[in-house]
Amino acid sequence: MTSTTLHRRQFLQTTAAIGASALLPTLGLAAEKSPLFKISVAQWSLHKALFAKKIDNLDFAQIAKDEFGIDAIEYVNQFFKDKAKDTKYLAEMNKRAADHGVKNLLIMVDGEGQLGAREKEKRAQTVENHKKWVEAAAKLGCHAIRVNAASSGTYEEQIELAADGLNQLTQYAETHELRVIVENHGGYSSDGAWLAEVMRRVDHPHCGTLPDFGNFRVKGNSWYDRYEGVKELMPYAFAVSAKSHDFDENGNETRTDYNRMMDIVLDAGYRGYVGIEYEGSALDEYAGIKATKKLLERTRNELTQVYG
Repeated sequence: MTSTTLHRRQFLQTTAAIGASALLPTLGLAAEKSPLFKISVAQWSLHKALFAKKIDNLDFAQIAKDEFGIDAIEYVNQFFKDKAKDTKYLAEMNKRAADHGVKNLLIMVDGEGQLGAREKEKRAQTVENHKKWVEAAAKLGCHAIRVNAASSGTYEEQIELAADGLNQLTQYAETHELRVIVENHGGYSSDGAWLAEVMRRVDHPHCGTLPDFGNFRVKGNSWYDRYEGVKELMPYAFAVSAKSHDFDENGNETRTDYNRMMDIVLDAGYRGYVGIEYEGSALDEYAGIKATKKLLERTRNELTQVYG
């Protein structure tokens, strides 16, 4: 077990202990059990409405709470791309979240270059491009930014390049008490063994993963096994993305066995937030988020019988 994995396990155990102690009643009555995991919602679940300007980024917190009864959210930088350094705007985001009792968890960062770029100068520029999002996430009270480990070259070359870029960015994020977490998001990052090796090379307690249940297409029609991939990434996880597309007549997701997947997540010791990320088309975005939440709640209830 690497030092980073040990730190991450200690973090999860400490967080669970703090959460449990916070629920202890002052009169010594039996403590209410903490849920096995908490549910958040990723802003990408509403990307169609956001791109169509039917809703605004500033309304995300209220929508999460009022429409879905969810009190933790994950932003996507695409929906406030020019606001990373706008302190007034970020303050308004904070106010909106606080007004509705919603916690800002992280910012998913796209479109800022390849952290594993082959050229040293481009890699450095990509790190620089991400710094403003580290600062924005800190202002929003988030615990992390989600990044991509894009690169080029051979399997081994891309491990070295991605690890170098991530290490540089993580060193900066640490000064803001934030984490840099990588999602399996295409290319070799969707190869669980590859991304796990990148984490081992970085070996930093502020760098980890955000396993996504569905993003395991390496390229073309080449897919990595999603269950094996999540299992490989969970030792480094600081967040989890419950990807959903379609549901059968019993409310089960048709591409992912949620009981099997969440068993993998919980078996790794994870007790944090699981973020809904609906990408389907059969249901509208609001209905898709609600269906995913219902499935996660049912799965949580069933697995509570196993994990207590």
